[in-house]
This record gives sequence, C-alpha cells and structure tokens, in this order.
Amino acid sequence: MNFRRGRGRDEPEINLIPLIDVLLVIIIFLMMTTTYAKYSGLEINLPTADATKQEEQPNEINVAVTANGQVSVNNASLSTHTVAAIAEALQRAAGAAKEPVIVINADAKATHQSVIDVMQAAQTAGYPRISFATQSPH
Repeated sequence: MNFRRGRGRDEPEINLIPLIDVLLVIIIFLMMTTTYAKYSGLEINLPTADATKQEEQPNEINVAVTANGQVSVNNASLSTHTVAAIAEALQRAAGAAKEPVIVINADAKATHQSVIDVMQAAQTAGYPRISFATQSPH
C-alpha cells in the first residue's frame, strides 16, 4: 500500500542566505583591516646609493649636469644646452666607439628637464646605454 499517493517527492534545497551573510561579514572585516598607503606625501632625497664602484670602461662618456643647468661632456663645457648641441658633443666624444655608455653625473638640485635633455640627446645620437652616477651617503 502506498500511503503517499497524493504527495510528491520533496526536492532538497540549498539555502544561500547564510553563505551570503558570512561572505559579507568577511568582506567588511577585510575592508576595515586593510591599510591604504598615501603616495602624495612622499619625500625623496636623491642621488645617493650604496653600491660598489664599477671599473671605468674605455667607451664611457661622462656627462655632468650642474644645479643651474650647465652641461659638460667629458669635462668640456657646452655653450648651448639644446638637445642637438648635446647630441653633437656626444658624437664627437664617442669618436669611433660603437656603443659607448653615457654616464650622467647630475647634481641633486639639477632640474629634471636638463637631465631629460641629456637622455634625449643620447637617444638622438643613437646611444641607448645610459647610466646614472650616484654618491654613497657619508
């Protein structure tokens, strides 16, 4: 005898509401405990670095940039500070060297634009290898 004739079979169901509640609590906990860093208040002092001194390479061109924007290539001061003049001086200093390394010795108070001009002049002259000289802190 079948006493359950009129009743259908009950389908099991998964209740998602407690799962959603637990996930919301975890998200709220993570939001409250996460720290956010502010990068707008960073203070930097450049250029200093702790590194061993590299041996001088024979195909190295030293470019010095002073605080007031004066540029000199291998201790020869340039009269104009345009990108074209710096590129020409770099080509003269390189001579027959195939891929010289341009070492930029920029003063810590030199303007960013004057250093970018030297980098652009090196790119214009076809010298992609650029290095920056720093001093070790005393």
